[in-house]
This record gives sequence, structure tokens and C-alpha cells, in this order.
Amino acid sequence: MEVLIRREEHGDHDKVFVLVEKAFRGIEHSDNREHFLVERLRRSDAFIPELSLVAEVDSEIVGHILLTKIQVKNENNSFDSPALAPVSVLPDFQGKGVGGKLIAEAHSRAKELGHGSVILLGDPAYYQRFGYKPAKTFNIVLPFEGVEDFSMAIELTENALQNVSGTVIYPKEFYE
Repeated sequence: MEVLIRREEHGDHDKVFVLVEKAFRGIEHSDNREHFLVERLRRSDAFIPELSLVAEVDSEIVGHILLTKIQVKNENNSFDSPALAPVSVLPDFQGKGVGGKLIAEAHSRAKELGHGSVILLGDPAYYQRFGYKPAKTFNIVLPFEGVEDFSMAIELTENALQNVSGTVIYPKEFYE
């Protein structure tokens, strides 16, 4: 199966909305509203158009990934990093490497844009295979209760998170 990863275009939005809803339907630890989050983030200042990507198989969109701007703050410093939220693959294409290809391409493009890390809230069993480590490894915490085991981060460049610590500040669109 050949998978083409490309930048999302405006004309893809309706297909991506349906795709994200289908991808998260019935998933444990999901509020099943990720498709609305993607819509809000696209309209926000946190949106990074170059890091909103789709996966196509036979010219059909089967996956989507979005990285948006967040900050890690402590009493003295603030550090910018993208957050991965969410990665979505149509159920018929899950378990076939589409999500992994989206993640790898998003990492590559984020690094090209000068980002040294990515932070996410997700299943450690899945994301550790891509190099993610518990966020607490880097003294980073997410601002939600009971998510420490699901808080993950990756350094895209060596030691990018070496002098970073604090709490992730998400854009308001994550809370709406």
C-alpha cells in the first residue's frame, strides 16, 4: 500500500472532519469531539499550516495529523514547542502504518521549521515506538488531572528539552 503524505488544503477540511470523527468513535479516553478540536485549532493563532498533514491512499484521504503551538512555562522561562493533537486514521486503515508515516513526516517537517521537540497527550504503548518518553523525564507536566502516564514528549534535536521545565500551556481552543 502506497501512502502519500501532503499538506492539508482548505478543500480537505470537510473530509478531514468526518475522518477524525470516525477515527475516534468509541475510543476509550476520548471525548469523541476531536473533530471539533481540529476545526477550532485551524482558526486559532496556534495553527501551523505546514504541520497539518493528510495521508492519501489511492487519492483517498485516510489519515490526518495536526501539530499546533503550545508553550512550556515555569516561574522564570517560557519555551515554545508544537503539540501533536490529534493523529487520526480511518478505522479500515488503522494498524497498517499510516499513523506512523504521518508522525514521522510531521516530525521531519517540524524539525525543518526549527522546532526541537513535540509534546502530546496519548497512549504510551503507541507513542514510545516513535521515540516519545514520559514528559516527566524532561520535568514537563500537562495541566490536566490524572494524565501523567499519558503525557509524552520527544526531542527532535539532541538535548532540545535539556533546560526546559514547567507546565504546558495549551491554547484556549483545547478547553472550549
